[in-house]
Amino acid sequence: QVQLVESGGGLVQPGGSLRLSCAASGSIFSIVRMGWYRQAPGKQRELVAAITSGGTTNYASSVKGRFTISRDNAKNTVYLQMNSLKPEDTAAYYCYAVVGRADYWGQGTQVTVSS
Repeated sequence: QVQLVESGGGLVQPGGSLRLSCAASGSIFSIVRMGWYRQAPGKQRELVAAITSGGTTNYASSVKGRFTISRDNAKNTVYLQMNSLKPEDTAAYYCYAVVGRADYWGQGTQVTVSS
């Protein structure tokens, strides 16, 4: 079992920045990949960014160059630095972790980009 706790969402103006955090606990030694999905009202959930246990990252094309995913192994935490935020980035952001064939999800944190 893996527990994920997200933090860092909020309201920000267009062009601003936010950093999301996802702290993992439990069977963290078996995590092979962690990342972030987001879901806007009326839209499907989409992958934003992911990072493997080896440090390989991938991003949605819509956030490349603006978002950066990173990890702090000592703190068992994954971060999503979001810069140059746009109104279309508004969504609930969910942290996830892959352990074998199982996926674990956080409770979600809301990001709203608005003037």
